[in-house]
Amino acid sequence: MKTIHERGFTLVEMLVVIGLIALLSSVVLVAVNPVRQFKLARDSARSAHLVAILNAIGQDMAENKGQFFCGTSTKALPSTETLISSGAEGFELASCIVPIYLASIPYDPSDASAHFKDMSDYNTGYSIFQDSNSHITLNAQSEIDTSKPISATR
Repeated sequence: MKTIHERGFTLVEMLVVIGLIALLSSVVLVAVNPVRQFKLARDSARSAHLVAILNAIGQDMAENKGQFFCGTSTKALPSTETLISSGAEGFELASCIVPIYLASIPYDPSDASAHFKDMSDYNTGYSIFQDSNSHITLNAQSEIDTSKPISATR
């Protein structure tokens, strides 16, 4: 009697391996959660932008004995939360800190209306105010926790 030994995988073995690969890849995809990771990255960028703007304002004030100067005169920071943007509705900040303290003014990475074209046409998507204790606060809208803003105070 002659026996023939064929080498290879059966269909059942192949289906089991494909099923295991699919299960493992779905577990990894859920663990990584790319949408949440992108939101975290954009929130980190917002936080870094707020700190950069606060540092620029702080440098300006440090060079001018605690007064915020814009050009050759002092400028009062808003006492209520105001959008940092060009135009009448916003607080004009770019001409005070760009290009001396920042190369360009940063803006919200996912806000469709946020942009920086030049010193006269920009909208950061961030807000600023100075409280009665002279603390300067900048706020941005978080994507991860929409109930509370990303905030930086100095």
